[in-house]
Amino acid sequence: MEIRALQAKATQIRMDLLQMIAQAQTGHTGGSLSNTDILTALYYRIMNIDPARPKAADRDRFVLSKGHSVESLWSILADRGFFPKEELATFSRFGTKLIGHPNNKVPGIEMNTGALGHGLAVAVGMALAAKKDSAAYRTYCLMGDGEQAEGSVWEAAMAGAHYKLDNLIGIIDRNRLQISGTTEDVMGLDPLEDKWTAFGWHVVSIDGNDMQALVETFEAVPAHRGKPTLVMANTVKGKGVSFAENVPHWHHHVPNQAELEKALAELAAAFENYEQKGQVR
Repeated sequence: MEIRALQAKATQIRMDLLQMIAQAQTGHTGGSLSNTDILTALYYRIMNIDPARPKAADRDRFVLSKGHSVESLWSILADRGFFPKEELATFSRFGTKLIGHPNNKVPGIEMNTGALGHGLAVAVGMALAAKKDSAAYRTYCLMGDGEQAEGSVWEAAMAGAHYKLDNLIGIIDRNRLQISGTTEDVMGLDPLEDKWTAFGWHVVSIDGNDMQALVETFEAVPAHRGKPTLVMANTVKGKGVSFAENVPHWHHHVPNQAELEKALAELAAAFENYEQKGQVR
């Protein structure tokens, strides 16, 4: 997909996930909206994946370490054909596979996540396995910024640098908000880029809601041979819905009918704008 088509696709995914959350009456809305552009760039442009062969040995691996923001991932996997889109209507219902965190019974999911701080360690293992097998696949791991308070993240960061895993790409959804307030009030993280640099990673800081910047950054990996890459994706929590952006309450807020209709109208207008400018397919 070209950039304009990716932007339109991300807008469509935001509409899908909002309707899914509203129907289920549960979900992590703000973080799913903030990470949608990142996931769209990866799943529609960057990663080597095949919905018809979800366990292919040469597939790129993706780990959603911030597993609570799974709604955008479910929407994308359904849209890509990993499972029927109709199953999104079962989100969080009794007996569904589409629970509130990634579930590896679903095609396209590499590991169960949700306990924050665990995803990067497993991603390090996946990347190390590829090195030992002389395999070409890459491993991508999306973390939350509040998750950086977990000590296991930094143990994994040390290991990634120690083993020179330049086939490993860590991404931080740096929206600066978590359920109990701003990240800097809950547990100060800055200067976060400097910390990852000190741990031996090649750090790139970008606007994580800028599709052009995301694509250019991911396509340049590995920008530094012998080092894992950390993409500091500075995002807006609640991105795409004007009245939800940068509002802590929307971390776990379920839109009511009036909010849903207003949000969908805003996103539909954005989608039409991308469509009118062409390149949407």
